[in-house]
Amino acid sequence: MLLNFLRQWTLPLAIVVGIAGYFLYTAIPALDYTHTAVLRAVGVVQPVLIFLMLFITFCKVRPREIHLARWHVYALIMQIAFFTLLMVALLLLRNARGWQPSQMMPLSVESAMLCFICPTATAAAVVTAKLGGNAGTLTTYTVLINLVVALVVPAAVPLLYPDGSATFLHSFLLIIIKVFPLLMGPLLLAMLLRWLVPRFVRAVASVAGLAFYLWAVSLTLAIAVSVKALVHSHASLAVLIGIAAASTLACAVQFAFGRVLGRRFNDTVSATQSCGQKNTVFAIWLGYTFLDPLTALAGGFYSIWHNLYNSWQLRRRAMNQ
Repeated sequence: MLLNFLRQWTLPLAIVVGIAGYFLYTAIPALDYTHTAVLRAVGVVQPVLIFLMLFITFCKVRPREIHLARWHVYALIMQIAFFTLLMVALLLLRNARGWQPSQMMPLSVESAMLCFICPTATAAAVVTAKLGGNAGTLTTYTVLINLVVALVVPAAVPLLYPDGSATFLHSFLLIIIKVFPLLMGPLLLAMLLRWLVPRFVRAVASVAGLAFYLWAVSLTLAIAVSVKALVHSHASLAVLIGIAAASTLACAVQFAFGRVLGRRFNDTVSATQSCGQKNTVFAIWLGYTFLDPLTALAGGFYSIWHNLYNSWQLRRRAMNQ
């Protein structure tokens, strides 16, 4: 009974453990000297966990299942269009109101921009497979949106921050180096081993739920890191509320758009997760690196919202089976 309960409530428990674990850990004075080492360790463990769970997921995906779908085009247009419209609105706000970095409205708009252009989570394939979706079409979209982000963000940064020193090429390479080894490495390794040692790949693919539970551990760490960012933020309450509201709205809009799009093209789960489930660790890095550092908080908030929604989806599917 306990094991069944843990399986059904894995994600909510991971969220609670991440939040409670952070506050418990920081509340113990004797552990203060370990904070730097633990933060570095998390920075190493998280990519390793993501690599492993993506490798396991890709072992279950045949190469012919990775292909373009019509809904990919509409999803890409949606993300680029919202990002562009919000960028125009932000530029108008700055010119019309004498923009200052501490103002709530411009920061809220910039946070929404970050949430809309943020690429699909590398771990979305794990949840998609758990929900019964097509991990192949989602994987294709994940690669596509990361390429789009690598082009769109470097082009937009000089318009948003004309005094910055980052060139298009420098920004492009930063994003490519940050994302693609972790995204393409597991995929290429799974394909290579499928050709060299297919029996090993079949054995890995046959281990039920392993990728999902690795993701639960990764989620616990991601939530703890998000809580740390929120706790150590020096933003005013008004700014925090604005950023939280922007991330909530962006999360709701993208999940809703993905669901409508997926139903139209008979790929509901994959389209929904592609549009709504975001690489929030990357969003936090993107905010710190290219935008106003306070917008990185949007990634922390979004991490909570989309994982709560995923928890509800998984719980509903478990009850219907």
